[in-house]
Amino acid sequence: MAEPVILDACRTPIGRRGGSLRGVQPTSLYAHVLNKLIERTGVEPSLVDDVITGCVTQAGEQGANIGRLGALLSNLPSSVPATTLNRMCGSSQQAAHFAAQAVAAGDATYVIAGGVESMTRAPMFSDIGGGFERLDPDLLKKYELVHQGESAERIASQYGLGRTALDEFSRESHRRASLARREGRFDRQIVPTPGQDQDGRQRLLTYDEGVREETSAEAMAALRCVFRPDGVVTAGNSSQISDGAAAVLIANREVAQVDGLRPRARFRARVVVGDDPTLQLLGVIPATRKALARAGLSIADIDVVEINEAFASVVLAWRAEIIPAGADTLFERVNPNGGAIAHGHPLGATGAALLAKLVWELERRDGQFGLQVMCIGHGMATATVIERM
Repeated sequence: MAEPVILDACRTPIGRRGGSLRGVQPTSLYAHVLNKLIERTGVEPSLVDDVITGCVTQAGEQGANIGRLGALLSNLPSSVPATTLNRMCGSSQQAAHFAAQAVAAGDATYVIAGGVESMTRAPMFSDIGGGFERLDPDLLKKYELVHQGESAERIASQYGLGRTALDEFSRESHRRASLARREGRFDRQIVPTPGQDQDGRQRLLTYDEGVREETSAEAMAALRCVFRPDGVVTAGNSSQISDGAAAVLIANREVAQVDGLRPRARFRARVVVGDDPTLQLLGVIPATRKALARAGLSIADIDVVEINEAFASVVLAWRAEIIPAGADTLFERVNPNGGAIAHGHPLGATGAALLAKLVWELERRDGQFGLQVMCIGHGMATATVIERM
């Protein structure tokens, strides 16, 4: 069986909703990151066997198989096929899993796994024409399907997480992301991307727009609760609505080395789980356990964790279940450069973006093992363990 390896991973800066990337068609956004990935690696474009793309809201400008449309707009030849998948927030992480599986099976040699989401231009739920009330009534009778924000409130209640704890975690996400940006930790993973400033003038975006240099406890406390009048979940302790794209080149290790390309990481585990569709966000816990078991590792063996900060309550609940009591120093390895609360969460692109962050951070700190885990709507989660080479 062939060994799939990661050759490179890059991403656009993550733009705020209505921010610098508001005028960029998602097809163009994706083509841009595909071109940069090919340029960076030097792989012959015609050798790419497939482009597997995650995108959640496949409507309007993100419909009609945006993976194929983005590939056609890019410098890849039209002979390179492409497909688009939707595993909601885990979509482009799943794309990486599918790419690795294709290589391992011998069906492909070079595969690009990526994702794109312009939440400005293709708003959430526009693919179903509204909220959950548009779903099959029989499904709604069988399961209580609620907004993820309500699930985050229930998780906070279940784990005894108050507003102060959630806000403090969120402020730390911004602090870490701000420090990482100042120190240039994202410079090699981010591909500068054309956009426009507030006045419509052309500009080159080189940083994640959502990161705040300073976030005071008072400002966080002043934000109103979104999902319950007496709740704890606010816009400040939730992921930001964002625009962005990311791409990862996965290859057969033996062939890539013969072609003069350097493998940077291998896959130790690839996992997807289903979980309670009402609480829906706690799948990160069984997914982490399953991935670690499959990799033959413990959480103490993991040098860097990238867990998607959909909501602060999700990460803190994960911490309560996964980080052993008295081992709080392990939590310093979790999202060391901040997460989606600071950077933003362009749904279909986030999985590949987190994988890029993970690969680059493992190299920066000379670590060996990395874990990526993401909660997913309707009660699922994806998890990946990689080993730096």
